[in-house]
Amino acid sequence: MAIRLYLAQINPVVGDIKGNYELIVSHIKKAQKEEADIVIFPELALTGYPPEDLLLKNAFIRENVKYLEKIKKEVHGTAAIVGFAHKKDSAIYNSAAVICSKDI
Repeated sequence: MAIRLYLAQINPVVGDIKGNYELIVSHIKKAQKEEADIVIFPELALTGYPPEDLLLKNAFIRENVKYLEKIKKEVHGTAAIVGFAHKKDSAIYNSAAVICSKDI
């Protein structure tokens, strides 16, 4: 069985979480249309790279997680790997969310 990958080579804008979210969702929809099994996004696709001092702002981290939750609602039939920033306690992590729906 072959696995179909969709490599979303996007150019996210640093700090534009909403705009990056819209770009990510548009590629998820394209990947779904192409019947890809997995769509893969770059490192820190949601925040833009490199976010530098923006990562020190708690509101920025919260907004990035809020939009990650919105992305989860758009994933149907095609799994997505999305780069985002995660904070646990006082540590900030360059992370990747692996998102898939029950209909895979």
